[in-house]
Amino acid sequence: MKWMSMRAACAAAMALGLSACVSLDARKAPAAPDVATRISAEARQAEDLRVRMLRDRPDWSFEGRVAVSKGRNGGSGRIDWRQQSRGYVVALSAPVTRQSWTLSGDSAQGGGRLDGVDGGPRQGPDAQQVLLEATGWDIPVNQLPDWVRGLVAEDVAAAGQVDRDSDGRPRRFQQMGWDIQYLDWYPAEGGRPVLPRRIEAVRGDAKVRLLVDGWVLDAP
Repeated sequence: MKWMSMRAACAAAMALGLSACVSLDARKAPAAPDVATRISAEARQAEDLRVRMLRDRPDWSFEGRVAVSKGRNGGSGRIDWRQQSRGYVVALSAPVTRQSWTLSGDSAQGGGRLDGVDGGPRQGPDAQQVLLEATGWDIPVNQLPDWVRGLVAEDVAAAGQVDRDSDGRPRRFQQMGWDIQYLDWYPAEGGRPVLPRRIEAVRGDAKVRLLVDGWVLDAP
């Protein structure tokens, strides 16, 4: 099928651009310790407050750069994510191939629609699968609204042990088969709580690396 050949061409060409985003992760964060960091009561309270603030502000957006790989295939590009409650619109673009897609869906229902692919829009009950089949990009779009804000995803299987830093923020945890690691954070500013800047998610041979350039939180 025509769209399948497009997918193969995109995956091969986008792999050339992967190094641009991979270089953002050249400095590897230290491995998580075997023993969880001892967290003070003040740090726990501060993290509880951060979580409540984010849960109370379900409308938000961010812009950044993303690098994805699955086996020998990979790509990198820009990502623009806009969230309103459980609904999202994600714009993805790969500068090397000049390809762009828009994925819209509802993280509570799981389904999604992808625009911008050859042959017209594609949609299905699993937005992550729709994106993977059309572009080769394996991104956990239904869980990312929580993970990208440094939160354990709600309404899905509980996470394993959450490794936290001395400030109480999650440093690493596993959920839905993905290993999520937080490598850098933006400090609180202007009423906005602490939010992740660099995130890495891995499941088997699939890897997503995200660098957030800027956050916008709408008023509660």
